[in-house]
Parts: sequence; structure tokens; C-alpha cells
Amino acid sequence: MTVLSDTRIAGSNEAAAAAATGTAARVWEALRAVRDPELDTDVVSLDFVGSVDVDGGVAHVQLRLPTYFCAPNFAFLMVADAHDAVAAVPGVDRPDVVLIDHFASDAINAGVAARAGFVGSMAGTEVGEAVDELDDLRRTFTERALMAGTDLVVRPLMRGGATPEQVAAMTLGEAPASDDLRRLRARRRELGIPSEDGDPLVVDPSGRTVGVEALPLHLRKARSFQVGVDANTSICRGQLAARYGG
Repeated sequence: MTVLSDTRIAGSNEAAAAAATGTAARVWEALRAVRDPELDTDVVSLDFVGSVDVDGGVAHVQLRLPTYFCAPNFAFLMVADAHDAVAAVPGVDRPDVVLIDHFASDAINAGVAARAGFVGSMAGTEVGEAVDELDDLRRTFTERALMAGTDLVVRPLMRGGATPEQVAAMTLGEAPASDDLRRLRARRRELGIPSEDGDPLVVDPSGRTVGVEALPLHLRKARSFQVGVDANTSICRGQLAARYGG
């Protein structure tokens, strides 16, 4: 058996990803497209990847979460997204993506492998029945990410002296380039909201432009979403470190 990369739970994901080569390195990079939907952060940055092993054309990936009882719907989304991301990596003939140390891992892993969807995966299990698929949940958290991302982009502008009138009239192309702006554009594209340079910078989750009168309340809401993301991210990182070390 030839193992191209074996990165176990000890050590950070970033260190493991940096040390990987060949197909394993491409698997790590693909996993950066997989996000925790609540935290809007990729599973590599969050240290949610337990291991990446590539054996021939089979990519074995273990995902781990901060607690044994993390919400199964969020967990399912991450495992399913990771499966799809790894399957698309050149050199991978078969993805073997599993969740470890979680109360619903058996149901989730079997369902994702069978491409059964969330409802089918939960049917008849001890975890409990699922009523709906997760498209609406994914959209809800993408909308929240849009709001939080608006805060990250607009708050520095306001601190720098931009007036509400200027912000309300600003386009995406007029905002300073940054990783936060690129991520905001990406979330807009996921929601089907125009994201070109000439499109308005501040829009609501339905894509409607936010005028100057509604801007203060909109930005307060956006700030509350980002504060929530920061708080939850800090909690999750602390729980993960306590559980696995690091």
C-alpha cells in the first residue's frame, strides 16, 4: 500500500496542508471550499479536518467537530460538501469522506456515501427523522454570511470617514479591494445577487439596494450577525482545542 500523505489529528490543519504534496495537497486545497455554514469559515482554517490520506486513487478524509453533539444538519452539509469537493480533485478516483466522534456519524457517513440526501440519511435511524432537505437552511446561513460580510466591508469605510450617503451610493467596484470584499461578492453570487463592479455595495439578502434612510438599521443588523459569528467561532475553536488538543 502506498500512502501519499498521512496527516493525523495531532498538529494544525494549516501545518498539515503546507506539508502535503501531490494529490494530497490538492485534496487539502479542495477542502478550503468547504465551510461551516454557521461560522462561514472553511473547515481547514477551523481545524475541522482530522486527517487526509491518499492511497492510490482513494482519498480518505476524516472530519471532526468541536463536540459530540454538534447539530447533525450542519455536520451533514459539511460532510456532503467535502465529499463533492474531494471527488472533483484531479487524481482522486474515489472519495472516502467520513465524520468521526459524532453521535450521528454512522447515519451521516452512510447517507453521504449513498448520496441519499439528509432526509433519506436520517430515515429509520436513532438520530431521528428529518422533515426537509437542507437547501433552505443553507440559504438562510448564506444570507447571514452576506450580512456579516457587509459589516466587515462597510465598517472600515465608516471608520475612515465615509458618510452614510456615500456608502449608500457606493458600488462594489468603488470599495477597496480586500479578502472581505471578495468573500462578500462570493456570497452574493451564491444567493443569485449581482456582484459586478457596477452593482451597489449594500444590498439586503433579497438583493434590494439599501437606501440611505434604511442604512443605519441595516448596518446595525449586519454588525450583530458578525458579532455572533465571531463569538461562535471563538467558542468552537476553544471546544475543539479542549477536545483534541492544539
